[in-house]
Amino acid sequence: MTAKKTPLYDEHVKLGGKIVDYAGWYLPVEYEGLIPEHEAVRNAAGLFDVSHMGGIVVKGKDALAYLQYLLTNDISSIGANQVIYTMMCYPDGGVVDDFLVYKYDDEEYLLVVNAANTDKDFKWMIDHKKDFNIIIENKSDQIAIIAIQGPKSEEILQKLTDTDLSKMKPFHFDREVVVSGIECMVSRTGYTGENGYELYLSSDDAVEVWNALLEAGKDEGIKPTGLGCRDTLRFEAGMPLYGNEISKDITPLEGGLKFFVKLDKEEDYIGKEALNKQWNEGLKRKVAAFELKGRGIPRAGYEVQKDGEKIGHVTTGYMSPTLKKSLGVALIKTEETELGNEIDIMIRNRPVKAVIIKRKFL
Repeated sequence: MTAKKTPLYDEHVKLGGKIVDYAGWYLPVEYEGLIPEHEAVRNAAGLFDVSHMGGIVVKGKDALAYLQYLLTNDISSIGANQVIYTMMCYPDGGVVDDFLVYKYDDEEYLLVVNAANTDKDFKWMIDHKKDFNIIIENKSDQIAIIAIQGPKSEEILQKLTDTDLSKMKPFHFDREVVVSGIECMVSRTGYTGENGYELYLSSDDAVEVWNALLEAGKDEGIKPTGLGCRDTLRFEAGMPLYGNEISKDITPLEGGLKFFVKLDKEEDYIGKEALNKQWNEGLKRKVAAFELKGRGIPRAGYEVQKDGEKIGHVTTGYMSPTLKKSLGVALIKTEETELGNEIDIMIRNRPVKAVIIKRKFL
């Protein structure tokens, strides 16, 4: 099966993007290079094509009740035009996926899910529809998503719209923003730890808006940015990646995401019982951050040891482009996660000293 192309594929090729197959999509991993693109987002602005992400709409009289049954966070806590981060779990507490929920109104929501999980998520949702009076629609192919991220993102986007972006709070959105003459849904969200916006629009209009943003930001130093720096940016900001810090085998509690798991939510949701049990009995392992003291770069999957015994594995690791330090996150035995504790990361079969630090690196 050949990988799919986003509506912006030809633009990436024109810009010299290094194309890879990611989650079944042809996407640019980088253009100019990971470091300059990462720095552009931290210091000015970067433009990402995230049209590979899935978009699933839930609508109907029971939309809220259904989402409360399906998801770990309390969806009733947000109002119209607000966004909430949540997870969808298996009965054993493992994670089906993590994503953002956009609330249009009490009877309509958009779930923006991970690309690799879209089909699985959609099937899971249909399989657990029960008797709820709702319609579930997979709109992924109709929606293009462009993310502009970085300290100058507001200034650049503001040039192309009459909507006052300074009034939009984080995790809020507006469905009727005209950008460069094209109607978009714009949310103040992102996956980089910087201020930024995500634009949802018809696939047919994606190229026009993409090029308008690059043109509008050229004096501010905007760069087209690839998947490579998207991962280093989210890593520095302490954000999880599905398949690394959470997965079907790693619960949200083990992944350090208890804030988004409402164990005391009135509604019984899938996985609630298992997660409560895990929390009450005490976590045997959890995700912790570390800084490498010796030479080398910790990579996902590397073994973590203490006194020669295996205590877990690295879930993500990089030489941080911003902090110029070798940092990582690992799933290890809970008793080894105290701040300041020393552990060994096995790099090419030799132990390299590391120390446990706070997870929010920036």
